[in-house]
Amino acid sequence: MRWLLVLSVFVTLSACADRGFVPLTPQAAAIGTPHAIYVATHRKADEVGWYSGERASDLSYTKLQVVIPPAHVPGRITYGYTAPNPRTDFTVATKQDYATAAPFQADIKATLAALPPDQREVLLYVHGYNNSFFDGVFRAAQMKHDYDLPGVALHFSWPSAANPLGYTYDRDSVLFARDGLEKVLRDLAASGANRIVLVGHSLGTMLVMESLRQIEIRTPEWSKQALAGVVLVSPDLDVDLFKTQADRIAALPEPFAIFVSRHDRALMLSARINGDAERLGTLTDPSRLAEYPVSIIDVSSFADGDGARHFTLGSSPLLIRLLSQSDDLNSAFQRDTAGQTGLLPGTVLTVRNATQLILSPALVLQYDQRPG
Repeated sequence: MRWLLVLSVFVTLSACADRGFVPLTPQAAAIGTPHAIYVATHRKADEVGWYSGERASDLSYTKLQVVIPPAHVPGRITYGYTAPNPRTDFTVATKQDYATAAPFQADIKATLAALPPDQREVLLYVHGYNNSFFDGVFRAAQMKHDYDLPGVALHFSWPSAANPLGYTYDRDSVLFARDGLEKVLRDLAASGANRIVLVGHSLGTMLVMESLRQIEIRTPEWSKQALAGVVLVSPDLDVDLFKTQADRIAALPEPFAIFVSRHDRALMLSARINGDAERLGTLTDPSRLAEYPVSIIDVSSFADGDGARHFTLGSSPLLIRLLSQSDDLNSAFQRDTAGQTGLLPGTVLTVRNATQLILSPALVLQYDQRPG
């Protein structure tokens, strides 16, 4: 069956190298472009001081200087694993650990305070299924670099097994990590950030929604007041489950964007495993979310580097180029008075509160031909 072939591809790719270790490469900072990535994790520390797929009851905090190589192509993450080449591979130059949450939070607060007010932003990225510690860290750095995002990048690393056969373990780990993500979100809200944008990918979107749901039960309307936006990328979520989660959130943060693709091969496999017709990340009918003020961004026409189409927002050079060419990326998902998205020109369909925007690679040419 086709889904078994897809699974075999994922197994082959994941087995090709050790994704759990990257050596520190201090000299890389003078070769490529460094980015500070703050990390909060529920992973257990291993014998060399990095983080495994095992669960830790307490959060650990660290800051990494991730260096993007000069040969970097937007949308691609190149790994050297145990012997990275700073000119071609993503590297880690430095690592700073924090004993508790207090100095970690103080460092973020001081970093934000040193920035101009319009750059005091935090991107909080939550990785998806089958991710090692470095998979998520490098993805956060790549998105900050490729989209030229201001402010602070923070990665929440929950304990994925980093194994394509570990889906059930990963889903349990998502539930295990809910309290940790809630703590990080509440700490961030007190950090002095003017904007906090929460981005979840794949199975990590379940962690995002579950954590927001439990925050809202305790503190109604917290999400709307504390967050400047939520982005769900290729969400590996049952549509009905998402609706029950959203129903417990007194007011969804706006913008609330959901990136979908009907060609997402990983979600096709997940749908078969879970016995669903579709996942939220392959949703094509906006009327199913008509009661929610969400923007459904259909990127089905864009391909990515590995053909899985499971992180097109971060891995498609054309889509990155298109979004980066928008006049104001910070307000990319804001809705105008007509109820339509102000993102970019595209095919727009509004069904009550929900807006669907279908993007096309042809829009890149449209932007290239603009005067000036």
